[in-house]
Parts: sequence; C-alpha cells; structure tokens
Amino acid sequence: MKRSENGIHIGRRSVLTGIAGSMGVAALPTATAEALPAQTQSHPTSHYPQNWPEPEPYGLADARQDLWPQEDNSFTLPLELRPRDKELGRVWMRDAYVNCFVVDGRALYVATGTTRVPGLAVAGPWNDGIFVWTARSLHGPWQLADTTGIRPGAERGKVWSPEFVGENRPGRTVVAPWQEYWYDDQFGKRGEAWAPELHYFRGKWYLVACMGDHSQKVGSFLLVSDGGVAGPYRLAEGNLEKPFGDSFIGGPPFIKPGAYYHIDGSLFSEGADAWLVLHNNLYAKFRDDMEDIVPTTNLPAFQQKPYTPEPYLEGAYVFKHGRKYYLVQAAWDRTSIDAYGSPRYTYDEAGTGRTQYQYDAIVAVADRFEGPYSERWTAGVGAGHNNFFTDRDGDLWATFFRNPAAGYWADPSRTGDAAVAGVVRLEWTGPKGNRLYVRRRSQAALEK
Repeated sequence: MKRSENGIHIGRRSVLTGIAGSMGVAALPTATAEALPAQTQSHPTSHYPQNWPEPEPYGLADARQDLWPQEDNSFTLPLELRPRDKELGRVWMRDAYVNCFVVDGRALYVATGTTRVPGLAVAGPWNDGIFVWTARSLHGPWQLADTTGIRPGAERGKVWSPEFVGENRPGRTVVAPWQEYWYDDQFGKRGEAWAPELHYFRGKWYLVACMGDHSQKVGSFLLVSDGGVAGPYRLAEGNLEKPFGDSFIGGPPFIKPGAYYHIDGSLFSEGADAWLVLHNNLYAKFRDDMEDIVPTTNLPAFQQKPYTPEPYLEGAYVFKHGRKYYLVQAAWDRTSIDAYGSPRYTYDEAGTGRTQYQYDAIVAVADRFEGPYSERWTAGVGAGHNNFFTDRDGDLWATFFRNPAAGYWADPSRTGDAAVAGVVRLEWTGPKGNRLYVRRRSQAALEK
C-alpha cells in the first residue's frame, strides 16, 4: 500500500522489450500510481481485457497457468550482490518490495525485502536488519544504497539493524530495547526484521517494517530518515516502547504472552494523509507529524467479504488505481480431491487432506479506502505477500518472491529458484471491470 509524491509522467514505452526469457517477480504499489496521471496508465480506453469468470462457490482459488508469473510477463531484478550473495549468485529475499517515486523531478526505483545472514537457511531466528537498493530504471542497474558516508567501513546498503543500538542518543532512538537481539536456550541468538517497505511521503523517506516471531516483541514499527533514501534512520516516537497497536494472543507457541502485536505493517498515503495497514485486516491513521498513529480504543477493520471459513491471511496492502482502492492480501491455496477425484483448489483453513500449494495474491476492490470491498479474486498465483506499483511510464507491476516455506516452491527441485526479488506485469480490466490481474498470456496474444 503505497503512493508516491505527485510527480511528472516521463515518457511511455514497453518495459517488457528485450526481457523475454528472463525470470521475474514484482508488484505495483499505490505509491507509484500517485506519481503519474491515471489517464496515462495501462490500456487505451477502447481495449480492455475482460474479467475472468470466478470459480464457484466463493473461496475457490483460480490456479490456471495464465495467472502465474512467467518468462513473458516477469523477471528477477538484477540487484547488486553483497559479499554474502556471491555463492548463491543472487540475493535471497522474501517479501520483496519494489516501488517507483518521483524525487526532484526524476524517477527513482527502490527495492527491499526480508533477507538472511550467512550460515542460516532462513531469515530467523535472527537476521541483521534491512537493506535497500535503488535504480533509475526497473531493469537496473540496481545498486545498494550508498550508506558509506553514514557508517564508513560497514556493509554497504544496510540502512537499519539491531546492531545499530550503539547509535542511540538522548532524544534520538535508532533501536528500541524491544528490538535488540536477545538469547535463550531454545534458539540462541534471536531477533529479526521482516517485510520492510520504503515510502517517499511529503518529501521525506519512511521505512515500515516488522520485528518477527523470534523478537522480544513481535510487531510493526516505523523508521524516519533524517537524510535521503539511505538514511540515517531513526525510530518513530510511537514505537519507543512497543510496536503499533495493542498486544494480543497470536503467533507460534514459543512467543511469550503479551509479546505479540500486529505484524506486516504497510503504509498507504493519499494527498497529505497516511495510514498504517496491518496484516490482519486492520488500519490506523498516522498523526500529521508521522511520529505515531492516532490513538483509538480499537483499530478499525476494513469492510470486506470473508470466505467461509476465513483462512489465515497475511500482508494486507492497499493500492489506488484511478478512483478505486485495491486491498491485496496473501492466502495459501490448499489442494484437495473432490468427490469426482479431481483436484480442488481453495483458500481454506489447514486440515486433513488439504495440502499447501501456492501462496497467492488475492484482491478486492472498493470505492473508498475503508471499504466496503468486493468479493476477492485471484490476481496472481504464487505472488502472495507483495505490493502493486506503477513504473515511470505508467505501467502496472506487482512483486513476488516464490515462498520457499511450503507448497510448490518448497519442493527440493525448485527451492533454488525460490526467494527471489521478482516483478510481474499487471493488467487492468478497465473502468467497468475494475480488476487487476497478472498479465495473462491470452491477453498478451491479443495485443500482438
């Protein structure tokens, strides 16, 4: 859920030219759409693809191949490698986030995500913080943010980490006590940062992220840059003692009572206002000074149409295109066998006979930020926990990362291609259909 500063339209061209055969992943955040006039985006008004018929009953997943990120509609970002990436040959990343903002009259692309430390197969029970890459084109070159002037001799591109606790000063906190590393007999070193998102709002850089399951407190927080995109970043005042919102019972059993808050925070802005969006369908307005959310007894919830039963959803993100608001969430498509012996794909709760298959992006549309939202549809197969954005030419994209935790991309034959920073082209079905999908092969053929 993002929007960029109001900006200029910088020429229009096909961003897919020359990328056939490369693999991809991407999502298009609202932040970019704000920077470009809506009338320049997507298809000419007379040629819109049709909405696809939805599987019935409501809650079935659409697993058709057209909705997969594939060689003709997506690619992996050529991010500059860090020393830790040399052996793998690319950046290992979950929760990939990409956006495009207009800064000083020029388009600036940013990328970040959840990464791991050398020696660990995943991003827990600890990682070493948040890295940022920038580029002037979606195709690169993508370079690590230049942090050398802030921390000479430190690893380039790392803009925040629990390691930076020594930078705390009176009146300026970089790492709060609840974000510091800690140790126990079960996991050893603990504390990781998850799902970062970088936003340029009212001429200032903000980074929303989450301390993950192995942290002292688990939940979302906001970092504010005192300089440019590389920082230096400090913690917002509202997070000095805890993450945003109130604690509740949740997460894995090893999380201590009272330590679990609302995770996967995102930011949506429109005009001079900004909102925090949370993974469990909640939102809160930021104060005008962006140092905390506006106090409320209970965080409001989006008005949406749940499945029956409603499964666990993650990564809520709001993107505005034209006059519509799109609520994007991640849901596991679980497969089972129906009464006729055929595979059945559904967004259902875990249960006997149901196997995790793909981590999908599901979307609903509304006329207002808070809803009510329409019934959800499958926008991208395996593209869950992403963001949507608009590039400098007004074209729509989404991110994806191929979740290696379970399902299709956890298969040993595929894990080497999982956890990538990918982007995939999106299509809009026009002002009547008002749907966003991964750009379908059938539509690409029609446009030739």
